[in-house]
Amino acid sequence: MPTSGSYFHLHLVSDSTGETLITVARAVAAQYVNVTSVEHVYPLVRSQKQLDRVLTEIEEAPGIVLFTLLEKDLVGRLEAKCQEINSPSLSIIGPVMQLFQAYLGAATTGRVGAQHTLNAEYFKRIDALNYTMMHDDGQHTEGLEEADVVLVGVSRTSKTPTSIYLANRGIRTANVPLVPGIPLPHQLETLKNPLVVSLHATPERLIQVRQNRLLSMGSDNANVDYIDRHAVAEEVTFARRLSAKFGWALLDVTRRSIEETAAAVMKLLADRQRQRVIE
Repeated sequence: MPTSGSYFHLHLVSDSTGETLITVARAVAAQYVNVTSVEHVYPLVRSQKQLDRVLTEIEEAPGIVLFTLLEKDLVGRLEAKCQEINSPSLSIIGPVMQLFQAYLGAATTGRVGAQHTLNAEYFKRIDALNYTMMHDDGQHTEGLEEADVVLVGVSRTSKTPTSIYLANRGIRTANVPLVPGIPLPHQLETLKNPLVVSLHATPERLIQVRQNRLLSMGSDNANVDYIDRHAVAEEVTFARRLSAKFGWALLDVTRRSIEETAAAVMKLLADRQRQRVIE
């Protein structure tokens, strides 16, 4: 049972980085708006001594225990302790591994952290991150043709965080701000290889985000046009006209999280790549 009516302890035990656990746990916890999870994350648990500390903390603050451990001795001790103190536990990857094994008819290697090996995919992500950081906010526009995706949009349409998220997926992403009165980089007008996606939001949403941004910076709102309803609406219209002129893909990010925006961009990119194969 939860320690309180408003929160519960959530123990995430991993023999690797814990990213898988955190992602799954938060996706589920988000469905329970009236209760908050107090996360206890234990990455790189690979020895009995390291597990001792974990078991002590679980015993001190019982709650739900999720784990991604491959070593059978560690799994056995963890499950035994959870049963002893009446804390529910579940292996996140266990059922999936059993399904794979049944279908493939082969045993697993049991290699800890196998998804984080320094392979070609890993270095592809690093290259994408380096490219994206160098081509953030309209920098080095001479290299835009080398991008997989170019994001454009007015201020506060989440261009930079979306670019970084995509880069973490190995997608070389540049972003260029659209500002009325400032000419577009000529490279942006003649791109052939990258997918150009124009991010849009309603004026109301942009004003809200910009006001929060100004407050966080301690600004006195001196730049009135930045949050003026009429001026912001003109920016949005300007961006839409450019998108229509150059045939850029349009994506409304008004109610999208960074993850949802990135997923939509990746779908557009995949659809474009499939179309090119067909042609």
